[in-house]
Amino acid sequence: MANISSSQGRVVTLTHESKVLRDNPLGDPHTRQVSVYLPGTYDQARYQNRKFTVLYDLAGFTSSGPAHLNWRNFDENLVQKLDRLIANKRMPGVIVVFPDCFTRLGGNQYINSSAVGRYADYLNKELVPFIDREFRTLADSRYRGCFGKSSGGFGAMRLGMSHPEIWGAVANHSGDAHFDFVYGSEWPAVLTHLQNFQRPEKKPGAMAVRPQAQPGQDDGRVKGFLDYVANCHPNGAQPLSSPDIMSLMLLAMAATYDPDPEAPNGFNLPYDLNTGQRIDARWRQWLKHDPIHLVRANRSRLAKLRGIYMDCGWRDQFHIHFGMRQLSMELQKYGIKHRYEEFSGTHSGIDHRLDISLPFLARTLK
Repeated sequence: MANISSSQGRVVTLTHESKVLRDNPLGDPHTRQVSVYLPGTYDQARYQNRKFTVLYDLAGFTSSGPAHLNWRNFDENLVQKLDRLIANKRMPGVIVVFPDCFTRLGGNQYINSSAVGRYADYLNKELVPFIDREFRTLADSRYRGCFGKSSGGFGAMRLGMSHPEIWGAVANHSGDAHFDFVYGSEWPAVLTHLQNFQRPEKKPGAMAVRPQAQPGQDDGRVKGFLDYVANCHPNGAQPLSSPDIMSLMLLAMAATYDPDPEAPNGFNLPYDLNTGQRIDARWRQWLKHDPIHLVRANRSRLAKLRGIYMDCGWRDQFHIHFGMRQLSMELQKYGIKHRYEEFSGTHSGIDHRLDISLPFLARTLK
């Protein structure tokens, strides 16, 4: 049997039964597997009484915590990255938690929604206390942080600005911001794609164009699409297409940012499905969740954080670099100390940036 280096960590997987997620609106499982990385020092006799800083890894849309443990070709997974950074003394040993927050809509934004579930409460009120009970953690916000990319970066930013009593520092990689760009530019293609699920089918010839009778509400095509996604066979013989994934993502955002128990599917839509006209009243509900617009109201909470790290590739295909720049400017406007970096990259293949953010968090929370 090969010897295991004393600097090599291990992963423990526990089962957690959530009261918060029980009977969630999407019918997703309320019993979840939670994987936890323990650094090599955690098991060493001389550190048997030591308590550790804890970081939470918030996965991006269509992903989940367990995916970050998978073997990767010509690359390292997050466990291997942590082992390397710790062994090379780039960062102290920390505990890292990999929550499973996947949903039937492909993921979530780590905030509470009546149409998706109470995922902020799941993390803040259940998972954090659960981890603190099960492991030797420094059970205090001063030693607890979260990080993520894309939806995970958005979630880290939102959790930090809303609950500094729980989170002491955050790292936001390419997190959703400036919704007019990041989402607004994608909606036309999604509206066109949803026409494929419209009944009755369009017929050739002259037609009278009319707005929806109830703009902002599904006329059946959204439900048809969601049923199609739900019925896709899991063996991958007919996988979801790129237009399918983009449509699912924007519908998941609608369910997150503008939930309505009285509306079809439990949420409103920000566009007229027939004409493509944006519905300003509905879009304003989205903008209430844009981190750029939340800084002013949360500036006193943000000021309590021990560290804020943000970065983005300046060739991000979703144009998030513009949103991250505006978010950084807004933080600067209110004197919120933070670190913002840009790099030559897109929205994809940017895990190498964790080499910067993870040591930042670990040392900030030490």
